[in-house]
Amino acid sequence: MKVLFIGGTGTISAAISRRLLEAGHDLTLLNRGARNAGLPQEAKEIRCDISNETDAAAKLQGQNFDVAVDFTACRPDHLERDFRLFRGRVKQFIYLSSAAVYQKPPADYRYSEGSALSNPYWQYARDKLAGEEFLMRKYREEAFPVTIVRPGHTYDERAVPLGVHGKKGSWQVLKRILDGKPVIIHGDGTSLWTLTHASDFARAFTGLMGNLHALGEAVQISGDETLTWNQIYEILARALGKPLRSVHVSSAFLAQTGQEYDFLGALIGDKANSLVFDNTKLRRLVPGFNALVRADQGIPNTVEYLLAHPELQTEDPEFDAYCDRIIAVRERAIAELRPPA
Repeated sequence: MKVLFIGGTGTISAAISRRLLEAGHDLTLLNRGARNAGLPQEAKEIRCDISNETDAAAKLQGQNFDVAVDFTACRPDHLERDFRLFRGRVKQFIYLSSAAVYQKPPADYRYSEGSALSNPYWQYARDKLAGEEFLMRKYREEAFPVTIVRPGHTYDERAVPLGVHGKKGSWQVLKRILDGKPVIIHGDGTSLWTLTHASDFARAFTGLMGNLHALGEAVQISGDETLTWNQIYEILARALGKPLRSVHVSSAFLAQTGQEYDFLGALIGDKANSLVFDNTKLRRLVPGFNALVRADQGIPNTVEYLLAHPELQTEDPEFDAYCDRIIAVRERAIAELRPPA
């Protein structure tokens, strides 16, 4: 297949890029030149900022693709631009939406593609859903060959999956565990969650590429393993060889005290809810797909990689101080409310 990726170096897209290149497909990356060091050099490049539509149109002039995928689009206007750029130029356009578009709070913790779509807590999710609606309208009215993919929580070797973290990624939470400091887990840590390793996501995703039965469809991709957040953090602590000192804090409290981290969207609109996927549709479209990497395998591999790559160990003093303040407030409240001995 002749494939164009807008992006191609992120958590999800890098894994798919590697898989396509290993299979001998013709892959071109359209981005601003932020090539991931781990991405094979066989990928072609179009050096371009996709937000500059005039420049992008000029550099795509005369080119057609079997599949084009936008890993970067976050708002409806991004998809309107993509429609103008790729109408009549691709046999399949794949949009990376998000499982965050599903109704929050959910009517049922089990999600399928037919579950209600509504997330009043997170602008990111509302924008993703608006993009879906625009593309499906173009599919119905103009036969634009779209497939919508809704990823669950996907991770790779560069960042561990966490519920509560700062703006600079996951490393500060790992550092707190390594330093023997307590870490915040939202709620009581017992809500159900589903993780997907990027290598598993890539196998499912490539099965949808060039798949005529996927046109006009929305498909969710996730693993099948269900974990609690307590279990996820325990796996992380074991991988670091340190005891877990967990502090459970209400998601609603975090949402009101951590506005700079948008915990209203990331927790109330996402991770505070139990989330288990029904992958029946994915398996119908990609027969034989099963996730192969369990969390107790994937998370330790990620930890090992991060420990071996100091350049990925980005500290976040601001988030560290936030955690200390929240934990101190909680401890004071408990001390004040505890009955006298």
